[in-house]
Amino acid sequence: MTSPDIAFGATPEGEKVERHVLDNGRLRVAVLTYGATVQRLELADGANVVLGLDTLDDYLTRSRYFGAVVGRYGNRIARGRFTLDGTEYRLPVNDGENSLHGGVRGFDKRVWRAEPAGPAELLLSLVSPDGDEGYPGTLTASVRYLLDGDALRLEYRATTDAPTVVNLTNHSYFNLAGSGDVRGHVVMLEADRYLPVDEGKIPTGELAPVAGTPFDFTVPTEVGARLGGRYDHCYVLQGRATVTDPGSGRSMEVTTTEPGVQFYTGHMLDAGATPYGPFAGLCLETQRFPDAPNRPDFPSAVLRPGEEYASTTEYRFSLS
Repeated sequence: MTSPDIAFGATPEGEKVERHVLDNGRLRVAVLTYGATVQRLELADGANVVLGLDTLDDYLTRSRYFGAVVGRYGNRIARGRFTLDGTEYRLPVNDGENSLHGGVRGFDKRVWRAEPAGPAELLLSLVSPDGDEGYPGTLTASVRYLLDGDALRLEYRATTDAPTVVNLTNHSYFNLAGSGDVRGHVVMLEADRYLPVDEGKIPTGELAPVAGTPFDFTVPTEVGARLGGRYDHCYVLQGRATVTDPGSGRSMEVTTTEPGVQFYTGHMLDAGATPYGPFAGLCLETQRFPDAPNRPDFPSAVLRPGEEYASTTEYRFSLS
């Protein structure tokens, strides 16, 4: 079932924010219209396995993209600029000299329009005008949240009236234990290559093999086994990603139509600025590659009029 709308608050601009709850008897998911945010995700045993915040004010002031849909371009674009069809576009820089997750006021900071679309299903939509955060074209975007048995499926769609770039993803932080440190979680990534980055976390352009490096998760490996558990890298995903918490026996399998997944272990979370400290949750952000608008050799992130951006990611949970 889908619960009636629940008023969650209003933005400083006076926009109403709603909270919707999806429940199919196996999963229960609370979604906010602010940022199309997954606030809670409860499994059949009642455990909440995502990091969330209690109030809208917290999301306005203390969030690090917790559970939000990020865009217009998730991840980083080098120096906040790219060239498309011979025209250079400049974006706000909000991560050193680079643009991150759509800029200063990305999709995570917008109020989306909600339409309950059926049992355990919610459609959220947003119109991003031409020039929004420097991006060309009016983009009409949507994300559909759908519960299917033990799976949460996210279906992203977008169209544009002028050539643009787009890369939508969900920035949920998962902790299958429900609390504590995720460095004991066991991760497997069906990816034999990853994207090395420079000091600004911009890809060098190389798709490097993981074999023989600390970035090899082709066999199940504890997050904290190498590099102190500090990962914030995009992997070239060839199949699925899995996460298991040995203590609780809870597992998650991630499948996607996207070519990459950003594996981030939350080591930069600051307990002084947010309710959560380092390693409180890990992210598996399915996506096009970071800085793809500046890398013609990467899978294209360009969307043109008459085309549809379509992306699907599924999170499937199990209990042992």
